[in-house]
Amino acid sequence: MAKTKKAFVCQSCGTSYPQWAGQCRSCSAWNTLVEEVIERAPVDQAWVAPGQSRVLTLDQVDRSAERRVPTGDLELDRVLGGGWVPGSLSLLGGEPGIGKSTLMLQVALHAGAKALYASGEESAEQIRMRAERIGFNGPGCHVLAEVSTSKILQAAEQLKPDLLVVDSIQTAYNPQLDSAAGSVGQIRESAAEFLRYAKARHVPVALIGHITKEGTLAGPKVLEHMVDVVLQFEGDKHHLVRTLRALKNRFGSTQELGLYEMAERGLQPVANPSAWLLGQRGEGLSGSAIGITAEGLRPLLVEVQALVSTAVYGTPQRSCTGFDTRRLNMLLAVLEKRCGFHLASKDVFLNVTGGLRVDDPALDLAVCAAILSSQEDRPIPPGVAFAGEVGLGGELRPIARMDARVLEAGQLGFDYVWGAKTPGMPKRPHGVHFVALDRISQVVDNLF
Repeated sequence: MAKTKKAFVCQSCGTSYPQWAGQCRSCSAWNTLVEEVIERAPVDQAWVAPGQSRVLTLDQVDRSAERRVPTGDLELDRVLGGGWVPGSLSLLGGEPGIGKSTLMLQVALHAGAKALYASGEESAEQIRMRAERIGFNGPGCHVLAEVSTSKILQAAEQLKPDLLVVDSIQTAYNPQLDSAAGSVGQIRESAAEFLRYAKARHVPVALIGHITKEGTLAGPKVLEHMVDVVLQFEGDKHHLVRTLRALKNRFGSTQELGLYEMAERGLQPVANPSAWLLGQRGEGLSGSAIGITAEGLRPLLVEVQALVSTAVYGTPQRSCTGFDTRRLNMLLAVLEKRCGFHLASKDVFLNVTGGLRVDDPALDLAVCAAILSSQEDRPIPPGVAFAGEVGLGGELRPIARMDARVLEAGQLGFDYVWGAKTPGMPKRPHGVHFVALDRISQVVDNLF
């Protein structure tokens, strides 16, 4: 029987060696030799999906496999684009303790079909305790405490689940390699094994992955290229809100956002995120403005808080939470150049409440309004929301989906929406007064 041939390959120059060495003799790089599989042993023909190697024209491809399988979680379905795609390989990453295992266990319990949850980090008893804590009892969820990829796939072949969850890919161990679990070669080969299983059996496979201290997914960069979907689970441990984003999605959009609230019974989807985010807002305070942002097709109303004070030290401070600091510096320069506000010697602190990270340029107008309100120490009139992008010349640029943003503001009881002039936008869309502006200086005149 033929054996698997292995070699140690330099990750910098690609030179292969029969055994490991600390330094590559070709490029002189240190600690770059990683064990890789050069030639595999013959595999069982049952792994090959029928018709997988045939050449077909596009009109001959069977479209029946494009159906989606609902996950049982509305927020996850929104981010994925409707549910799992059979034969897809998904990767979920996030910080330790953020709730990755809890989310995937809830999905396995809620799947409504047979699911296999393979964990290399927890025992079966610990998984049962977690399931009881979140209050679910899924008879269709099967649990396996195992790290060997061959044993996990053997159990999957016998059980034939409709969903396979692996927690985590960094603990998976391929017996064909001699390196330790979590190494570059182990992660790549283990992911390749689960990828072949998913494509051959048309079963969705979800992998849970760790992240490094820099915030990137641990392991080789090729791991993100191998999978079909890369999900990022984010949130602050000091806040209850958790956000789920798609960094890569071969079957849908990457602009959608899922919101969860961490509760005693696990992760609960947030049905009305705008009302939830504005629930703790204080009235009549200076430096607070309501901005209308959008994540994909979902408009969100968030509170932007700003504090402008005299700089105690020589260099003014610029601090942001949930917003880009470089964009804040640009907006401060526009306010000073185009509106005459002397902010170069002021400390400016900005916060987007709720623990959200917002990159939508439509929040520029709300940021400027909050800064001006704090500078003048005058609160913004109640019932006013802002949506607009600010240019370097002080002009206000139109943004996408303004009609949906105004509708969301009207449903939450806002009477006025200030934004850039938008072609085709009536003066009172959905019963809300739309104040169309051309320049940021008009905001200063109307507010103060």
